[in-house]
Amino acid sequence: MVYYCGYLVRDEWLFQRGAELGCPRPVNALDTMNIILAASSDLRIDTKVYAYTKFRHVKTLKGIPFWCIAFASNDPSEGLPTSAPAEEEYKALKEALHKKGPPGWYKSS
Repeated sequence: MVYYCGYLVRDEWLFQRGAELGCPRPVNALDTMNIILAASSDLRIDTKVYAYTKFRHVKTLKGIPFWCIAFASNDPSEGLPTSAPAEEEYKALKEALHKKGPPGWYKSS
């Protein structure tokens, strides 16, 4: 099982960011994915973490699905480090998402 270390992001948060970018509310599944990808890419570029993060779908311990901006993975084939990042690597994203602590580890969905 693959695990990712990162910050969770809800669909609603991404839709709001998409709206701020001028994207309309999604009408179908393709629209939904396009908005989610555009909003997540914009966030990762804006916080300067794009080059060393991945955007993955994960589940919490309770089985709730979320999007995750991942800094690390237990699977070396992901091309990410296998240990949690230093604070300076995630600080800007943490602030943009209004998170209080360091990134957590989540199971891929």
